[in-house]
Amino acid sequence: MNTVTIRDIKVFVTAPHNINLVVVKVLTSEPELYGLGCATFTWRYKAVVTAIEEYLRPFLIGKNVANIEDIWQSAMGSSYWRNGPVLNNALSGVDEALWDIKGKMANMPLYDLFGGKCREGIAVYRHADGNSIKEVEEKVLGFMDQGVRYIRCHMGTYGGNFDGTMQTMVHPMNSPKGAYYSPKDYMKSVVKLLEHIRNDIGWNLEIMHDVHERLSLADTLDFAKEMEQFKLFFLEDSLAPDQSSYFEFLRKQTSVPLAMGELLTNPIEWRIMVQNQWIDFIRCHLSDIGGLTPARKLAAFCEAYQVRTAWHGPNDLSPVGMAAQMHLDYSSSNFGIQEFAGFNEEEEEVFPGCPIVKDGYAYLNDKPGIGVDFDEKASKKYPCVNMDFSWLYSRLPDGTAVRP
Repeated sequence: MNTVTIRDIKVFVTAPHNINLVVVKVLTSEPELYGLGCATFTWRYKAVVTAIEEYLRPFLIGKNVANIEDIWQSAMGSSYWRNGPVLNNALSGVDEALWDIKGKMANMPLYDLFGGKCREGIAVYRHADGNSIKEVEEKVLGFMDQGVRYIRCHMGTYGGNFDGTMQTMVHPMNSPKGAYYSPKDYMKSVVKLLEHIRNDIGWNLEIMHDVHERLSLADTLDFAKEMEQFKLFFLEDSLAPDQSSYFEFLRKQTSVPLAMGELLTNPIEWRIMVQNQWIDFIRCHLSDIGGLTPARKLAAFCEAYQVRTAWHGPNDLSPVGMAAQMHLDYSSSNFGIQEFAGFNEEEEEVFPGCPIVKDGYAYLNDKPGIGVDFDEKASKKYPCVNMDFSWLYSRLPDGTAVRP
């Protein structure tokens, strides 16, 4: 077969779930052969689009689509400074599209290219949130009725900054607007919530909680010890990436399984945590670390240290990106759990071939490559939207800005 090369690269932004998704389409010298990848960094999507169109596209046109590793390495180094979320997402879109093409050329789904299935279904967890304990309980019971056995329980988004009765804050005069929360009140509210879940719903359910880096180092340790009584499946993102060395103290003083990785973008950030077995689950967002090529290596690296995968799977991940990481879920022996936010009818219209979920397990179709397509015409019905950034502007009661 003649060498197949990259003919063009197109970028699309669509919002079928009112969340801006970035999809990359790599066209090849074979007229009917193309690949799709996810490059969704929804909070800075315009920067990602520019990086692809102005830098990666001219650099990659004419290259052999078979040479995924060389393309990834050379593209990663082409900006000199690297491993930031904008450039990593841009590269991810191309990388996943090239893997999609390779699967189509081999006439195999990616999980077969990666060594075949380790399991027939992919266990997923869902996110139950509400402004009161009652609302959360209703969400949990609703998911359980669908056969879901792993549920992340929250109340009032991250940090508990809800309009309820469990947080009472007094701010200084002239304090700026923001997503205010009280760490101490947040901790108390989570204990009350999980006590209710265990007492009223029971123990025949795996539950998680996401701290979302909202606590100080000392409070994190105290909070993790409080969580031990509820036998969590894991406690997620207890610390910010720049405080990851504190996991050494956390690991030595609590038996709660620890998950980390949503904000990680650089191998240096996860290497020490994994090697020292300070965490139990790695939770990276695949496009934020550069796509399938680095994620495959990360999964294998974690396997050597008995760290399981729990890839980030929110709504700000296109169905193409979700399916891409599910191919890893199928083929990784150290798979742990997959976060899954669900698809609405509009997403399924724009992305034919979405994974399906039944009785708490996700299933991919057996089409070659990633297996999810992209309807350009349908995507135009859902143009990009102005999203609400307010939850990102986190502040302590005295008005101090903190990172979410």
